[in-house]
Amino acid sequence: MKTDIQIAQEAIMKPITEVAAELGISADDLELYGKYKAKISDEYMKQIESNPDGKLILVTAINPTPAGEGKTTTSVGLGQAFGKLGKKAIIALREPSLGPCFGIKGGAAGGGYAQVVPMEDLNLHFTGDFHAITSANNLLAALLDNHIQQGNELQIDTRQIIWKRCEDMNDRVLRNIVVGLGNKTDGFVREDHFVITVASEIMAILCLAEDMKDLKERLADIIVAYNYAGEPVTAGELQAVGAMAALLKDAMKPNLIQTLEHTPALIHGGPFANIAHGCNSVRATKAALKMADYCITEAGFGADLGAEKFFDIKCRKADLQPDAVVLVATIRALKYNGGIPKADLNQENLEALKKGIVNLEKHIENLQKYGVPVVVTLNSFVTDTEAEIQYVKQFCEDRNCDFALSEVWAKGGEGGIALAQKVLETLEMKESHFRVLYEDELSLKEKIETVAKEIYGAGYVSFTPAALTQLSKLESLGFGKLPVCMAKNQYSLSDDPTLLGRPENFEMNVREVYVSAGAGFVVVLTGAVMTMPGLPKTPAAYSIDVNDNGVITGLF
Repeated sequence: MKTDIQIAQEAIMKPITEVAAELGISADDLELYGKYKAKISDEYMKQIESNPDGKLILVTAINPTPAGEGKTTTSVGLGQAFGKLGKKAIIALREPSLGPCFGIKGGAAGGGYAQVVPMEDLNLHFTGDFHAITSANNLLAALLDNHIQQGNELQIDTRQIIWKRCEDMNDRVLRNIVVGLGNKTDGFVREDHFVITVASEIMAILCLAEDMKDLKERLADIIVAYNYAGEPVTAGELQAVGAMAALLKDAMKPNLIQTLEHTPALIHGGPFANIAHGCNSVRATKAALKMADYCITEAGFGADLGAEKFFDIKCRKADLQPDAVVLVATIRALKYNGGIPKADLNQENLEALKKGIVNLEKHIENLQKYGVPVVVTLNSFVTDTEAEIQYVKQFCEDRNCDFALSEVWAKGGEGGIALAQKVLETLEMKESHFRVLYEDELSLKEKIETVAKEIYGAGYVSFTPAALTQLSKLESLGFGKLPVCMAKNQYSLSDDPTLLGRPENFEMNVREVYVSAGAGFVVVLTGAVMTMPGLPKTPAAYSIDVNDNGVITGLF
C-alpha cells in the first residue's frame, strides 16, 4: 500500500495559474511561489467583494483518538466530490504547524487520494506565513525588553509582563526560561516563556483580521504587560505596530494550491483548536465564499473545541452564517471510545460500538444547539462491517441527522460522491437557523460555565483563586463582553484526557485566564493543557529524511 507522501509525490499537478484561471483569476492577480503555489493579490480580493456569497459548509469531527478520524481527508475528498458532480467548490483549510510534523500528529494535508498538494511544501515552510508570524511576535518581545532597558518610560512592571516569545516547534524546555543573564547591557533578568507559534495572539489576529487597516488596529490593541499602577501597556504604546505589519504584509494574503484532482484550495492561517481558536483565516473563508458556490472549511480537533470556536468566535466576529455541518467519525474511533484497545479495533464489536457511540451522540447534540443542519459521515475503513455501518446510520437518522459513508481516502472524489450528494440534499431541504451559544452580555464566568456545561457536559466549574482574580480584573478593564477561547485537551470532552466516551457531571478546572485584546477574545486555560507542546519519546522527526535526489521521505 502506498503512503500518503508517495501518493502526493506521484501526483500530476496543474500549474497553479491554470487552477486559478478556472476560477476566473488572471495571472496578474497571483503572486507566484514557484509553479504550484501562489498568493491571491489584494487587488483581486477587492474586486470580488461585491460577488454573492456561496454556501458555507463546516467539517468537524468527534474527539480525536489514536484510531484516527480523517477530518482534513474528508474535507478534501468532499471538495473533490463536488468537482466530480460539476459543482464549483473551494476548500478553505489551515496551514500545518511544523510542531506536529516533527512531533507525533504528522502533517495536515489530508491523506490517501484526498490530499492537497504540493504536500511536502505545505507541511514544511510553504510560503513563509508562519515564519512571518513568528518574527512579528518576537519583534514585539524584543521591543518590549529594549524599552525596559532604555529607561522604561512606560513604567512597565517586569513582574507583570504577559507577552511571550514563540517558535513553531514543539520544545518543552522553552516553556519557562530566564532571560537577561550576563552584563548590565544584556537586559534585565526576568522569567520569560515561549508558546508555539500557532498559539500566539499574532496568529489569531492574522486569522481574524479583515484587511491591513483591521490588522494594524488589532496589533495596536495587544496587551504586552501591566505598569506599576496595574494599567495595561499595549503594542501600540511600544510603537511596534508599523514594523510588525510590515513583516505580516504578505502573510495576510491567502495561499492558493490544489487537491490531487485539481480542486482549488485556499490554505491560510493555522491556530490550534486545543490552545487557540482553531480556524483558518476569515480572509480566506470570505474570499472562497465569493469565488465559488460552495466553501468547504474545517475547524480543528473535535467539535467540542474546533466547531464551538468556529461558531462562537469566528462566525460571531466575522458575521459568517454557516449553512451545514459535516461531522466526521470512524467506527474504529467509536469502538476505541467504547474501551477497546487499538490493537483489537479491526474486529467487529457491536457492543463496544454501542458503548462508544455516545461520544458521537454528544457532538450531534452540541452542533444542533447552533441551529445548523448536521450530516454525519463515516470515514470508511476496510475493516468496517455492514452491521456496524448500519448501526451508526440508524443511530444518526434517529437523531435527525443525515448520514453518508465516505470512501475518499481510497477513492478520492469518487469515494465522496455519496457524501456530497447528501450535503447538497441537506442544503436544499433543510434551512440553517444559525445562532451562537451565548450572548455577549453574559459575564466571562457565565460564558465559561455555559461552554463547560452545555458543550463539554461538566456539572461544575472550579476556578483557582488566580483565575477568579484575573476574571475580575479583565471585566474591570472592559473586556467582559468578549467571547471566551477555551484551551482544553482534545482527547476528551472533559479536561481529563483519560475520560473517553461521554463523561458527564464532572468538575472542569480553570487555572488561568488572560485576554487576547487584539484578537478579541479571552483565553481560558483548563486542566493541564500546555501552550507549548513537547516532543514524544520517538518523534516523527526520526523518520524524516531527504535522499540524494532531494526527495523527502517519511513525512506524513
